Amino acid sequence: MSTTQSERLRGLLEPLVSAKELDLEEIEVSRAGRRRVLRVVVDSEDGVELDTCAELSRVIADTLDATDAMGEGEYVLEVSSPGADRPLTEHRHYVRATGRLAKLTLADGGELVARVLGVDDEGLDLEVPGVKGRKPTARRIAFDEIAGARVEIEFNRKDKKEEEA
Repeated sequence: MSTTQSERLRGLLEPLVSAKELDLEEIEVSRAGRRRVLRVVVDSEDGVELDTCAELSRVIADTLDATDAMGEGEYVLEVSSPGADRPLTEHRHYVRATGRLAKLTLADGGELVARVLGVDDEGLDLEVPGVKGRKPTARRIAFDEIAGARVEIEFNRKDKKEEEA
């Protein structure tokens, strides 16, 4: 997608997404056979419900139909929330990952798997799991030390409510 089209679409869609109290995470236009696919990824502090995606999809479709932002020709519109394994790239992504296990690729080439305990403007407070029965340790990482990060999916972690019961 050209930068001009991307900027135009973002300018057109950002207010529609914000009106639903959502964050516009990504806009992507790709080819699927003869048609183009416009993917709009949205998120919020509380996640995104399917009904909200459907409602936003109708609003976006109506707006795009009333403009020439997608040009001539057919396209398919997909509105969704980000997957669980999406990269953490924005400050708000780290905030939303608080309490979750994350895999960090460090700027020095190392990797670290740790639980995000807190986030501020400079970096992350982490809990690094203990190895072979050792207790977890606290660690502080500055954002400029992080080359990439993703939330790790945990299948066997008990929910805090379950632990309290």
